[in-house]
Amino acid sequence: MLSRLGLALFFLLLPHGCSAPGSPQPVRLKYPATGKSPELLALYEGWFGNPKHISVGYSSHDPAVIRRQIEQAKSMGISAFVVDWYGDRDRFVDQSYALMQVAAKKRKFHVAMMYEETTDDDAATDEVIADLTMFHDTYLSEKSPGHEAYLTYDGRPLIFIFPQGVHTDWDKVRTVVNQWNPAPLLIEESLPKEHVNAFDGYYAWINPGPKGWQADGSGWGEGYLKTFYETLTSKYPDKIIVGGAWPGFDDSKASWSLNRHMSSRCGQTFQDTFNFWRKYVVPDQAIPFMLIETWNDYEEGSAIEKGLPTCGKAPDQLRLNQPQPGTGTSPSK
Repeated sequence: MLSRLGLALFFLLLPHGCSAPGSPQPVRLKYPATGKSPELLALYEGWFGNPKHISVGYSSHDPAVIRRQIEQAKSMGISAFVVDWYGDRDRFVDQSYALMQVAAKKRKFHVAMMYEETTDDDAATDEVIADLTMFHDTYLSEKSPGHEAYLTYDGRPLIFIFPQGVHTDWDKVRTVVNQWNPAPLLIEESLPKEHVNAFDGYYAWINPGPKGWQADGSGWGEGYLKTFYETLTSKYPDKIIVGGAWPGFDDSKASWSLNRHMSSRCGQTFQDTFNFWRKYVVPDQAIPFMLIETWNDYEEGSAIEKGLPTCGKAPDQLRLNQPQPGTGTSPSK
């Protein structure tokens, strides 16, 4: 099944034709992909083996597991893991990141960090600055083991921000990180809110759309992605666009479950989200990155590590249809 999924990703990345009549007018990107297709990234959770989380049969601290995961991801066309990171609030995950960065360098892979913002109201800005400074000094400096593997764009490291609160003064954070050499590219979730000048780009994240989470899981994100790509291409052409693709969602196994569910539609959800950006960009360009959400979040049912859902079919029968030329996405089932 894994080789089938890798082949599917290859076909999904092939260039496709112009948009169909009635589609939004494609635009040229200020920050396009360096090649003909987006660089594929995958969100990676490094907390397995910690008793606070469910057991998935391996530890995120096992070097053999990390090597296997990297080689598997590379075979599927994925070039980097974006690892969730909490600063010194989660030492287990911090160690997972350290192991991943070293392994990535050895195996000619890349790694980036997604910073989980503090939820504290008091001194939020100071904590964010302290965390990012710690990350820079520990993992991005020239003396940091494996620092050469860190993901960059135009020579600058990408740091993804997962917002958790509303009390961080990101303009102040921006002033501090601008003193790094090179200064990082800060990529925030979804669309610009406050502090738009503090961020260099935005990434799409798993979202069922404007109607919210449906009991039958039917909201797969079409309306959300439409707003995401339309807004960024038309109103924020100076920002980096990181697309989002997800196979579905089910947080029933998470200790923080809110009973949220998004149907996989037998793999169609992944295919539709993977290709949605094509409607908004001229055919000879591509967005620079596509973030697959996720590699291994089994607690929220969005992992692709073991392949896409097959709806009862044998694993080797899994197929993803190529997007139809001129449509931007494959027809929904």
